[in-house]
Amino acid sequence: MGLTEMKIKDDFILSKLGKQYVVVAVGEASKTFNALIRLNETGAFLWEILKSGSDRQSLAKALADEYAVSSETAVKDSDAFVEKLRLAGVLDE
Repeated sequence: MGLTEMKIKDDFILSKLGKQYVVVAVGEASKTFNALIRLNETGAFLWEILKSGSDRQSLAKALADEYAVSSETAVKDSDAFVEKLRLAGVLDE
């Protein structure tokens, strides 16, 4: 992963419904992506960073700074989040 920039594809939007966050496909992506992605507050935080684009190290640092977790935990958690988004097909890399 390293310093490769990752970014959320343009055809996915994050919405807050009550206390939950959901990601839905719009535009062309809605023709092939017929699911919702539910995110907690931390996931929504990381999503917003990835919407603008981020590399692995910057994403983990932002997580560590925002939630006062160790660098090791931030890397592990942000990597796991990115992998889920990658598998869902919502990342441009």
